[in-house]
Amino acid sequence: MYLGRGCSSLLWQHMVARVSTAYFPADLPTLVTIRRVAVIGAGTMGSGIAQVCAQTGWETHLFDAFPESLERGIRNIEEFWERGISKGKTTSQQKEEWSSNLILDSEISEAVMDSDIVIEAVPEKMELKRSIFQELEDLAPPNAILATNTSGLPVSEIAAHTSCPERVIGMHFFNPVPLMKLLEIVRHKSVDERTVSIAKEVGEAMGKTTILVNDVPGFATSRLGVVLGNEAIRMLSEGVASASDIDTAMRLGYRHPMGPLELSDLVGLDVRMDILNSLAEAFQDDSYTPHPLLKSLVESGDLGKKSGRGIYDWTTGEKTERL
Repeated sequence: MYLGRGCSSLLWQHMVARVSTAYFPADLPTLVTIRRVAVIGAGTMGSGIAQVCAQTGWETHLFDAFPESLERGIRNIEEFWERGISKGKTTSQQKEEWSSNLILDSEISEAVMDSDIVIEAVPEKMELKRSIFQELEDLAPPNAILATNTSGLPVSEIAAHTSCPERVIGMHFFNPVPLMKLLEIVRHKSVDERTVSIAKEVGEAMGKTTILVNDVPGFATSRLGVVLGNEAIRMLSEGVASASDIDTAMRLGYRHPMGPLELSDLVGLDVRMDILNSLAEAFQDDSYTPHPLLKSLVESGDLGKKSGRGIYDWTTGEKTERL
């Protein structure tokens, strides 16, 4: 059952993070006491983050400015849980418990009220993120950690548009959030070490392995990932090999769990292009410029799995060659 806005009577006074054995190790130590989490943005990443927070046992408030996005996000979470039940990985009782932790809010002020940590997961647009963090500064409790899930934008630039940069931090999750173990913690020069420590502990309580990186363009993961993906798209355009053969080469030859082209479709070609453009501008280096094929796919609305078509065709639910 999903609760609507204004259900503050359910606020737990001191709820210790409880980690579900369905997706996380049973012996994971509990490091953080969390009462309430707010996730801003119900897209692929935001809904995934909210799902994991709810599974961890926290009262989780999910907000999106667009009702249809909120409905789609909840539907994605529901489908994930139902698949887990059908495969025998989880139970209906667990789903009921997790659902009771998840609360939908149509007002950002109600979502962040009394939150211990707020995680922003809106599209990779700097002006949008700046405006949200300026709101969060006024609406969230004065001691709340304010985290951005940016995959490549400068966290310092987001933090600088607030009067509390010491509690702003980058928490870069990976898609699909419930399954991917990595969490990239991004530290900028003005952040307080207490904020860094809490972000790491929150990630570990969620069952993630955290790495700590400095706030440089592309961080560690996005910078490497988008360059590999862009080069794979160049190879595809030049006819070096088919998309599936390029992906197979990296999976079997270099033990990557997923090929760079399939991964680009999963992340979103628009997201990949935004990161490449940001890197090209930050480093003043044309080698980061998105390949024309990537640009044309994004311009035509073929954004990857989320739109049904990208480098591959996903309309049947399975990927098939199309380029």
